[in-house]
Amino acid sequence: MLHRTRISTLVLLFVGELSFITCQSERTKILDRVGFESTQQTDIKVGSKVLIQEHLDELDGRNIGLVMNPTARVDGVHMLDTLIALGLPVKALFAAEHGFRSNQGAGEIIQDGLDEATGLPVFSLYGATKKPTAQMLEEIDVLLFDMQDVGARFYTYNSTMKYVIEAAAEQGIEVWILDRPNPLGGDYVAGWVLEPEYNSFIGTYPIPIAHGLTLGELAQMALGEDWYETDAKVNLRVIPMSGWQREMKWNDTQLEWVPPSPNLPTFEHAYAYIGTCFFEGTTLSEGRGTEHPFLMMGGESSSVNDDFSLWSNHGVRLQPTQFTPVSIPGKALRPKGEGLLLNGILWENASDHPDPLTIGLRMMQWLMEHSPEAAYKDYLYLLAGTDKIDELSRKRINLKTDSLDIEWGSNFESFKEKRSNYLLY
Repeated sequence: MLHRTRISTLVLLFVGELSFITCQSERTKILDRVGFESTQQTDIKVGSKVLIQEHLDELDGRNIGLVMNPTARVDGVHMLDTLIALGLPVKALFAAEHGFRSNQGAGEIIQDGLDEATGLPVFSLYGATKKPTAQMLEEIDVLLFDMQDVGARFYTYNSTMKYVIEAAAEQGIEVWILDRPNPLGGDYVAGWVLEPEYNSFIGTYPIPIAHGLTLGELAQMALGEDWYETDAKVNLRVIPMSGWQREMKWNDTQLEWVPPSPNLPTFEHAYAYIGTCFFEGTTLSEGRGTEHPFLMMGGESSSVNDDFSLWSNHGVRLQPTQFTPVSIPGKALRPKGEGLLLNGILWENASDHPDPLTIGLRMMQWLMEHSPEAAYKDYLYLLAGTDKIDELSRKRINLKTDSLDIEWGSNFESFKEKRSNYLLY
């Protein structure tokens, strides 16, 4: 009996060792793929790739939660699938606006559910709950946050990041931000600084509209400036990129563009979005329900031929256009002007202009002047983060004589000074 027991023990040890060797062999194959078989001709390594290559062993044996979306990819493979293949114990998934794997339309409620490929629970952070609960986090030791941002204060991923960090702190959980580029470039800073009375889910930090930070830098600035609304200790770690430089716009990175939301299908759309998103604060169409959201704007009563060519004097290429928004499932449900023939403008080569925020705001001001039935909405103040935007609506713009520059206020200069203490690149 003793002899048989000893043989059984040896067999179990051998099987366990063989399983370990197999697992290590599969991990080595994946690491080789990530390290040497990149599908992208770029020297830039995003934070998730740096994690896989340099910090993987620090996650062994720790229960992991993932706050990610379809942009969380390394060489075309979603980080969830890579981490599962590497044998890491992923326990729960968290979905911000637009969903974890699939891209759902702007404002569409995300439901709790299961990830079909892995069977893991997916907890919604864009519905009744925007901050993870203690129950959601009860099995988690560390949260990995990996989402491609667009560099706009009113883009909701940075708010989700803030709520995740606060919830994690209250449960004693560490958060790792896997950093990615700011598509607008790390030197582009513009816009009014958010004022407290306009705090909302599209504005949770006292920062300008275009902040010029990566999400990793923003997370660290929020910690250093005491912007997190919790008394618990924040346990934050940023996994920086390698090879990214501040002056780079997205096209300079040679990284593949994975749409961070359905209405930003290309970098060109995302670049214009920082300025033309303000059309959402009016009754004019911002182009949702067309193939050119945020590049095409207008309304039924708009008439844009007057002084149209003068935009070229400001380095802006606009074309008059007509378009009819339609409902597009998963992209634009019931868009403004649905089924109506609208008159408007098409912004060509938007990414050639160095200041898309200012140009977008001036386009809104100009098109409103040429649209008798158009009106502003209260949502405009949440986007702007201030009522100073009223100054634009009260004064007509003269493209022949006026400078298009906008005064951003003293808080803007103060932000830029503080910001310099948190730059990682």
